[in-house]
Amino acid sequence: MRIGFIGIGTMGAPIAEYLIGAGHRLTVHDVRPAAMAKLAALGASVADSPMEAAYAAETVFTSLPGPSQVESAALDPERGIFASLRRGGTYIDLTTNAPATIRRVADAARQREIRFLDAPVSGRPPNMTVMVGGRDSDFAQSRPLFEAIAANVFHVGPSGAGCAAKLVTQYLGYTGFIAAIEGMLMAAKAGIDLDTLARIVPVSAGQSRTFDNIPRGVLNRSFTAGGTLDIVAKDMDLAVALAREVGAPGSLGALALDVYKRAQAQGWGGEGFPVVARILEAMAGAELKSGE
Repeated sequence: MRIGFIGIGTMGAPIAEYLIGAGHRLTVHDVRPAAMAKLAALGASVADSPMEAAYAAETVFTSLPGPSQVESAALDPERGIFASLRRGGTYIDLTTNAPATIRRVADAARQREIRFLDAPVSGRPPNMTVMVGGRDSDFAQSRPLFEAIAANVFHVGPSGAGCAAKLVTQYLGYTGFIAAIEGMLMAAKAGIDLDTLARIVPVSAGQSRTFDNIPRGVLNRSFTAGGTLDIVAKDMDLAVALAREVGAPGSLGALALDVYKRAQAQGWGGEGFPVVARILEAMAGAELKSGE
């Protein structure tokens, strides 16, 4: 299949590489020319704009930092995807996005008779999870593409459902991370050995995938595990906004978001998100550090 792929970043690059490995012909675009070099070496064509990447494509993917980048890539009348993607084509957005942006893009796709799926992802290919929103027939047609990049493929519901599901998972994970740091600080001040506790939690009621970032990204003081603080704060902001939009309680997430934003205000946005622990450590007057 001829595929346009826009956004060759931390997530987009390996996903595009797996699509090439599955035998698809890719035309790629990124605002950073150097980001496309590896894929070009694997046989991908390089485009100067989203419009050029979409011109001959049957399906176009975007994997971008956030809503504003998606709107620009899709809707720009001179350089955007919809300026060239043909009627009957498919546009799949892998971005962790805002519901309002999904609605605007989906409406624009409908007007042009283009299939649209919001399909944010979690993890890394080929073992990641993809959560898809869109029409049943559109999902069925694109399912082989999802199965080429992900081990867990879920059709969540109509357009926007994939986006909402991803924001819920982000809310759970990164609100839980703040709670986990608070718990570890409680333990530190109570005199509990943190290395021992880090082995207890994964086999007890406190276990979670997000907690695993504490021993590998906080106790060793590297703060490098997981995505950047800026990305996590952006996702949490979108998740808390979704809670407000649908009238669901979101008070714990709002408190967690405040801590992430305080860390951003310190200039740590480009660091791994576990650096947020330093804000809570300062509040507690204690440091989370391995004794090993």
